[in-house]
Order: sequence, then C-alpha cells, then structure tokens
Amino acid sequence: MHYSMTRTRQRTKKIYELSAAKASICIKKKRVSVGVVGFGYIGSVIGTVLASRGFRTIGVDTNKELVASINSGNPIIHEPGLQALIRASRNSGMLTATTDYGVLKDVDIIIVTVGTPLGKRYAADLSHITAAAKSVASQLRRGHLIIMKSTMLPGTTEGLARDILERSGLRAGRDFGLAASPERLSEGTAIAEFTSLPIVVGGYDQKSSVLVARFWELALGVRTIIVADPKAAEMSKLADNVWIDLNISLANELAKLCDALNIDTLDVIRAANTLPKTGSHISMPGAHVNILMPSMGVGGYCLTKDPWFVRHLGLRHGLNLRIPATSRRINDGMPAYMFSVIERSLESQGKKLKTSNVAVLGLAFKSNTGDCRFTPTKRAIELLEKSGCALSIYDPLVSTADAKTVTNIPLSRSLEAAVRGADCIAFFTGHHVFKTFSLKKLRNLANKTCSIVDGRNMFQKDDIQKIKKVGFLYRGIGRT
Repeated sequence: MHYSMTRTRQRTKKIYELSAAKASICIKKKRVSVGVVGFGYIGSVIGTVLASRGFRTIGVDTNKELVASINSGNPIIHEPGLQALIRASRNSGMLTATTDYGVLKDVDIIIVTVGTPLGKRYAADLSHITAAAKSVASQLRRGHLIIMKSTMLPGTTEGLARDILERSGLRAGRDFGLAASPERLSEGTAIAEFTSLPIVVGGYDQKSSVLVARFWELALGVRTIIVADPKAAEMSKLADNVWIDLNISLANELAKLCDALNIDTLDVIRAANTLPKTGSHISMPGAHVNILMPSMGVGGYCLTKDPWFVRHLGLRHGLNLRIPATSRRINDGMPAYMFSVIERSLESQGKKLKTSNVAVLGLAFKSNTGDCRFTPTKRAIELLEKSGCALSIYDPLVSTADAKTVTNIPLSRSLEAAVRGADCIAFFTGHHVFKTFSLKKLRNLANKTCSIVDGRNMFQKDDIQKIKKVGFLYRGIGRT
C-alpha cells in the first residue's frame, strides 16, 4: 500500500495545496489518504471508520502488539462493532497499521490522536503530543493537512505542536494546514457517535478550518462547528467534560440527600428534567434542565483528568476555579459511598460486613464495555477487601489481564459461581448481560437473606418490584 500511495503522490498535489472546491471533489471521490498517529482506542475507531468509508488509511503506533493485533484482525482494543469493521477494512485493503512513521510522508491528512495523561500536580502531561509532533515533523511535506484530535490545553496546537512541526522548515498556514478538532467519543458507543455527533474545528488559518470541516462533513456526513481558532476548539472539549463531571456530581449529591430522606432520586431527576430552560439572550429551543444519573463513581480516561487540567490552567492564570476540583472530589468519593451502602444493606438484615459474602458484578468503569482505565470499582473493592468480607468478582467483558489492574482477586468463572452463597450482590457495572440472568435463579443461589445493591441504577421501578417479590432487599444510589 505504501508504494501505491507514492505513485499517487507523484500525480497529484496534497490536499492543502488544493482549493476548497477541488479538495471537496477529491474527498467525495475518496482520493484522499489518511494517516492516524496514535492507533489506540480513539485512533483505531477514527481510522477504521474512515477506512470503512473508502479512505485509504494507515494507523501508526509505537505499540508493536497493538499494530500486530490490528493487522491480524483481532484488535486488543474492545469496542462494540470495532473488530468486524477492522476485519472488513483489512480485507478490502483500505486499512493497515504500522510502527513506521515514514508512511506519513505519502498521505494527505495526518490525524494525531495520542493521549494526554494527568501529570504531576494535576498538570497535563504533553510528552505524547511532543513525541507525535516530532515524528510527524520528520515526515512533513508541503500540502499536508494536520488535524490535532487529542485532548489538549488551549494553545497547544498553535504553540507546542506548531513550533515542533515548523522545525521541518515548513510554515503552518502557508505550506501545510493545521487545525484542532478534538474527539468527543464515549466507550461503548464510539462508532455511532463518531458518525453522528457534530465535530468542532478550529483552524490555524481559515483555509485549514474550511478543509478540515469539509473533510468531516463529506467523509462522515456529520455537522461541523467552526470556531475562531484552535484554542477555542481545544477549550470546547475541556468544557464538555467539566460540564459532564459537574452534572454527575450534582446527581450524586442529590442521591445522598434522597437516601437520607427516603426518596427515589430517579423520580426527582425525571420530574426536574421536564422544566424548559431557555437563556434570556440566547434562544435555546427544546432545552430543558438536564440532570444526569447518579452512580458509584466516574472512571475512564477523560473525565477523571480533564477537570483537573482546567483547574491547573486556571491557577496558571491566577484564577482559583473551584468547580472542577469540587466535582472531582465528589465523584472520587462515590466508591466509598457505595461501600457504605453495601454495609448498611447488610446491617439492615442483621449482618456484619466482615462476616458476610459479597458478590461484585462488574469491574469496568462503564456499562457494556471491558474498559478498566481509572475505574471507580477499584477503590470500592479495596475497601471491601480491607473489611474482611469474603469477596467474589465477576465481569464477562473484562480480560484477565485488565482485571489484574484493578484487583488481585481472580475473576469467578461464571455469574453462578460468583453469587453462590452471597449475602449481598453488588452491581458495580450495569452490563446488559447481567439483566438476562433469572432473578429466581439468583435467589436460589444466594443466601436465604440477601440484598441487591445497585451501583449503576440499572434497575427501573418494575425491576425493583420483581427483585423484592422474589425475596431480595434492594438498595441503589439514592434509591431504596
């Protein structure tokens, strides 16, 4: 594939050298090739979807195991629908993965999707961005269009990334295009979201904005939102995640109070969310109060760090932003609250936690995925281990290797094995597969008196009535 791309490059200009009209024609006719730098969770979804849409795509990553798994059609990244899409794209010849950054010189568009971990004192660790920019700079050619899709601090695209890229001797906005266009994907629904959610674009120059927007619109059929510059685009991603984390922390605080008042939190949220709310100076038709769902905690790669980035960024500019830190601390405290709910549920049956059998269902940070990155279940399990209770754990979507990043307790081989003799069955994730299991069978496997503790509010009122009818005690986060 590398050589066929080279021959194509000899006949045509790269996309940034074309007018918007001619570039649009190339995109429509799938004459545009793509290199994705960082082919992990986000990169593999983006690259594979583009390949499935007919764009010749190369994923570049330093992880040899990951690259081999993509090329074999058996990705080590688990996302619903991704494996089938990778296999189809590999078979069609539209997708390949490599550790060789040299392939980038022959593509039209380079998308950077490397991670930005949480560094010391809650600052953003930009080392992966730095390394990726250096690798791209070594292969940069006139006419390339660079899209920074990683989560970054405002100013990273125009500052750090551009400075490194221009060491090539080429200039952004003159020789190559450059734009920030942050990813907005969630585990478990990433493919559907990538092909439906609006995409934000902030170009270093107007032409970069237009070309990147046209690429996403024509390649995916999605709406694009062009903002003033890369800084605004970068900030929009952080704003999204601060809002989500804050909203969840509000729901969790309401849940604690509803627990104390013996009120069903979901009833409260459902009613509160019917209130229309429009701005006094900005029309927002159809907008309502939108409180999210309480749960035993927040996990994953983005929500656990992005609010801290905003907090740290504020301090750098002399601002003591309280909301990001407050929401983080509230949500980080929810695993301990879940532990207390388990303890109280057992006490209500006259049992002590340290002499009880607790079955935990789910390790992943999000329902219906096997992703254990920064999962809140880790802290709750640590507390249960310290309590001295007999503990069993089952999650059919989590690999043995990933489970070991959370706990050294071996996963039970089946749900039946996990719940047999349980005094408490604690749902730490809301995997759909858990709801397919017969309540009567659970009842027969568990101890005579047993509670179900719902850490993800996966059960609705009708479900709860059935749970109680077969003889379980039910408790949830803000629900009794």
